[in-house]
Amino acid sequence: MRVLLAGGAGYVGTHTAIALLEAGHDVVLLDDLTNTSGIVSERIHQITGKRAPLVAGNAAHVDDVERAFDDFGPFDSIMHFAAKKAVGESVQQPLAYYRNNLDTTYTLVKVGLQRGISSFIFSSTGTVYSDPADLPFTEEASRNLVELSNPYSKSKLMNEVVLTDVQRVHPELNVTLLRYFNPVGAHPSGLVGEDPKGIPNNLMPFVARVAVGALPAINVFGTDYDTPDGTGLRDYIHVVDLAEGHVAALEKARPGLAAYNLGTGKPVSVLELISSFERAVGRELPKVMAPRRDGDLAATYCDPSKAERELGWKAERSIDDMTRDVWNWQQRNPSGYEA
Repeated sequence: MRVLLAGGAGYVGTHTAIALLEAGHDVVLLDDLTNTSGIVSERIHQITGKRAPLVAGNAAHVDDVERAFDDFGPFDSIMHFAAKKAVGESVQQPLAYYRNNLDTTYTLVKVGLQRGISSFIFSSTGTVYSDPADLPFTEEASRNLVELSNPYSKSKLMNEVVLTDVQRVHPELNVTLLRYFNPVGAHPSGLVGEDPKGIPNNLMPFVARVAVGALPAINVFGTDYDTPDGTGLRDYIHVVDLAEGHVAALEKARPGLAAYNLGTGKPVSVLELISSFERAVGRELPKVMAPRRDGDLAATYCDPSKAERELGWKAERSIDDMTRDVWNWQQRNPSGYEA
């Protein structure tokens, strides 16, 4: 199949492009490069021996999406990764999150339907689940917009509602909602990984930059949660496992609407993740215990069994695999792609 990856030069998009190419599909990347680098297209070629053309453009702009179709289409499917994704930042910048995360979906679906796509695969999030008592979250767990704690999560749930309504009036279309749980890790080659601009908002790239001396210390936000060690519990998933989940979703896509959790089902605390990274590095890393951040929850982890039953997919890589591969990436690219 031929797939347009919106936000395809980003962290998850790049790894998904590799997995799709290795599975025999054709991919085109659409990305405005605000939080990544055009270098990834060449890195993908180095890993796979295949080309992933890059269209420099904004997925919220009709002209840019149409240009991707004109130059490289038609496409069987669109995978939508083009979103702002930091929970804490979304609390401070709600308008930026709602505008980007909703406008990109509107434009991609509009153009995609006009151009005859058969499937639309949406990067959602495990933070759409609103009741912590539902742990581990199944796909039927509560999703109440009013109860969600931050604009990032709300924007993702709004998109799920939009896509559900669109699929209802386009029954020939497949819409797949993939609810992620904390992607980390990097490709084992060390050629691609997470390279956010500026100071990272997410834990793993922050830890990696502390390890190479680019940042002074790891901030542990919240040590008084009702968890075994007082720090937040998260369902970390290796980004390569996550990418393979996208391939499975594409290949099993049928007309209709489906939602799947992509996670391990095994929660890991912030301190446990840091300890794993310290084992990979071979030394202790400096840490600062800080207050909780607005919008963070004590625990989020899922029941991923539906994806295993229906897609034949299961996360295989451990937290030590994740931290080892991040450290390999960071050592090879201490300043990221633009070294």
